[in-house]
Amino acid sequence: MSLLELDNVGASYGAAPVLHGVSFSVEENDAAGILGANGAGKSTTLRAISGMVTTTGSIRFDGRDITGMRPDKIARLGIAHVPEGRGTLGDLSVRDNLRVGAFQQRDRKTVADDIEYCLDLFPNLRARIGSNASTLSGGEQQMLAIARGIMAKPRLILLDEASLGLAPSTAQNVYATIGRLRSEAGVSMVIVEQNAALAFRVVDHAIVLETGRISLQGPREKLMGMDEVRRAYLGG
Repeated sequence: MSLLELDNVGASYGAAPVLHGVSFSVEENDAAGILGANGAGKSTTLRAISGMVTTTGSIRFDGRDITGMRPDKIARLGIAHVPEGRGTLGDLSVRDNLRVGAFQQRDRKTVADDIEYCLDLFPNLRARIGSNASTLSGGEQQMLAIARGIMAKPRLILLDEASLGLAPSTAQNVYATIGRLRSEAGVSMVIVEQNAALAFRVVDHAIVLETGRISLQGPREKLMGMDEVRRAYLGG
C-alpha cells in the first residue's frame, strides 16, 4: 500500500476547473516531483492533497481517505505543506516560528532537540534565531519555512517551489539540505519545482502537468532522457 495515492483527482476554484483526472502515488521514504509550466496545476495538486481546494476523485494517505478533509485534520495526520511564497510568520522570531511548527508536540525536550536539528540542517538560521522572520533574506526565509515543516515531524512533506526567487547558489544549498533531510529522516516528499535540474537531484520519479493533466510520468532517469523534458525543463 502506498503512503499517498491520488486517483482521478480533479480540483477547482469555484466554477473554474484546474486539475483533470490526476493519478499518482508516493511510497514510504519516496520523493515524487511535479513539473510543469506556470498555470499547469502544480501548486493546486499540493493544495488538493492538503484539503485547501474543492476536489473530486480520491486522495488516500496511509490507507485513509482524506478527500474533502479539513486542512488542520490532514496536517495532524502527518502531512506538512511548505507553500510557495514561504509563509513564515514575520512578526515572530525564528525560534518562535519553529515552535509554531511543533504545535502538536508537548514534550519540551523533544521540541528543543528538534529545533537543534533544524539549526544543524540550516546553519544560517542559528545566527538569526532571535531575529524576526521578516528581517531574514529570501533564502533564509525559505530555510525557515522548510524547518518549520520539519518541526511537525511529518511523514510526508509537500514542497512548493522551494527555489523560487533564490539566487542559484542559495537554491543549490537549499536542495542539498532537502536531499540530506530525505536520507537522514526518511520522510516522504512531493516536490513542485520549475527548476527540474534541482528537483531531479532529490526525486525518484515525477509527473509533468500540462493544463491540469498528466502529460508524462515515470522514473527520474526515464524523464531526464526524454527530448521534450530536456528541452522544456533542463535547457537541453
